[in-house]
Amino acid sequence: QVQLVESGGGLVQPGGSLRLSCATSGIIFGIYTMGWYRQAPGKQRELVATITDNGGTNYADSAKGRFTISRDNAKDTVYLQMNTLKPEDTAVYYCNGKWRKEYWGQGTQVTVSS
Repeated sequence: QVQLVESGGGLVQPGGSLRLSCATSGIIFGIYTMGWYRQAPGKQRELVATITDNGGTNYADSAKGRFTISRDNAKDTVYLQMNTLKPEDTAVYYCNGKWRKEYWGQGTQVTVSS
């Protein structure tokens, strides 16, 4: 049974930081491209960042310079460090794993508000 479980979301003030984690099980984590997506109310789900099996990264323009995606293959976990958060970063953040098949986590809410 494949599971992707996000954690680390919450309420943070503008300018603050959060670190999201996605713990996986049931997949050969090391060969998967992992990613973070987000969906704000009334909007489509959008890419935030991805990281390939060999560590190559890709970021949405909105995330460049503020967010960092990383992975720990020993822990089967992918992370998203988010700095200098803005109100427009408010969304449900989803973990994604892709290799032949695609899997999603249940999402974690991030709210940026004063």
